[in-house]
Amino acid sequence: MRAVILGGTGAIGGATAARLAAAGWQVAVTGRDPEAMPAALTRAGVSFHAIDRADTAAIARLVATGADLLVDLLAYCAADVRALLPVLADVGSPVLVSSRAVYVDPAGRHVNTDDPPHFPGPVREDTPTVPPASDAVDPFTREGYAPAKAGAERVALDSGLPVTVLRPAKVHGRWARTARTRPFVAAMAAGAERIELAAGHAVDQLTAASNTAALIETVAADPAARILNTADPDAPTAAQIVAAIGARLGWHGTLDLLDPCSDGDPDRGRNPWRSAHPFVLDTTAATQLGYQPVGTALDLLVEEVDWVRAGG
Repeated sequence: MRAVILGGTGAIGGATAARLAAAGWQVAVTGRDPEAMPAALTRAGVSFHAIDRADTAAIARLVATGADLLVDLLAYCAADVRALLPVLADVGSPVLVSSRAVYVDPAGRHVNTDDPPHFPGPVREDTPTVPPASDAVDPFTREGYAPAKAGAERVALDSGLPVTVLRPAKVHGRWARTARTRPFVAAMAAGAERIELAAGHAVDQLTAASNTAALIETVAADPAARILNTADPDAPTAAQIVAAIGARLGWHGTLDLLDPCSDGDPDRGRNPWRSAHPFVLDTTAATQLGYQPVGTALDLLVEEVDWVRAGG
């Protein structure tokens, strides 16, 4: 079995490459910088190819006579997917990693609107999304990101190919480009006696890279055109997340949960899981395919914590 992972040196790509290599797959990952290739993946037999996502000819040569699985972590807009469709036609199971950012609540709000979304319960894959963007929209802006991702999804799903679209929540794991645990690991490792945390009760669901890797392996064996949420089976609060970081590091300081009613400084105790309303993804469709999570968010958070502590 052969897999090609576009953008395979980050959290989801790296976890997928490691999992598939351990299962006996021949795995190739792409990236711009060879120095970004994790040594652990090289030791596992994963090959690195310095290819830009826009260089579809080079990607086609890498796929060559076909691949059983291609995972695209670098498609940000419809044009990205459109350019790659001839290559995807030679792939047994194409997977496009999108984002939960495309979902809109009943009032039309999403994660990048000024007024945060408020969903009545766990968000299913048939929940409405933002309208797909035109090619003129910049996907690397706050306003353009979600519509551009929706455009990428639409091209993939309208292609007639068996593309699985994955919508993760807040990703964590080794090799994370933006390790949200980093400031807490740094403070605890430096011996901070007290850490302030605002909105400790907030729930903003996480997605472990290891769990998404397990889901990708599942869909590789059963290609189809579909959309699947990918998220951890639990939805811990911000306070539980920070407490888990502290437990892993053996931190004995005090976690000071700020009272949101008396907190006049919006930046005081700021944390990446400070959500105004719970945002939880329904993953029933994934489990119905036979997918089994590797672990819970609080179990798997240690993968990122250990990596950050080691200098990642």
